Amino acid sequence: MSTETQSAFRIGSVAVIGAGPAGRAFAFRCAAAGFAVVLEDVMPSNLRRAQDEYAEYAGSVGAVGSLRYALTVEDAVREADLAIDFVPDELESKLEIFSLLDRMAPPRTVLCTPTMMLSITDLASCTYRAERCVGLRGDLVGGPVEVVRSRFLDDGVAAVVVEFFGGIGLEAGVVEDAEEPMLVKNVLTGGSSL
Repeated sequence: MSTETQSAFRIGSVAVIGAGPAGRAFAFRCAAAGFAVVLEDVMPSNLRRAQDEYAEYAGSVGAVGSLRYALTVEDAVREADLAIDFVPDELESKLEIFSLLDRMAPPRTVLCTPTMMLSITDLASCTYRAERCVGLRGDLVGGPVEVVRSRFLDDGVAAVVVEFFGGIGLEAGVVEDAEEPMLVKNVLTGGSSL
């Protein structure tokens, strides 16, 4: 993404995949900051809990964005500029969600994933949009956040993601992905560190 493209591309809509406690809190923060958010979970009970909690939250903070709910990834990402998953930080879960997001999201959508154990370079290489895949580390509700750049990540995309986190009130900075191929390491060691 060139500087010209970056200035034209802004994140306005966010798909949050996973309505557990972390996904709900992140979705609420994005909606309060003015973004159009779709929160997805395959469990209707998680979405009902999110609806109840958001009614209280929005009233207390005066949310200016919107929050909708979806039962499928496809419905959640249909209009998303940024999609972020809150699935378990394990190889099979991340590969499955990245595959779904890559297939179902519009080409412009930036894919973000919180991970402490896996290499975003390896995950991104399994998609058709490696230059738009971002790893995240840190506290995604209270900050600070590290935007983990793969060797594929476009500089403009990294800048837009940092700007997005600033827009929801979180300090963010770009860091490089580990050079060690974490996917291979996790497959061989079952996810444990050496």
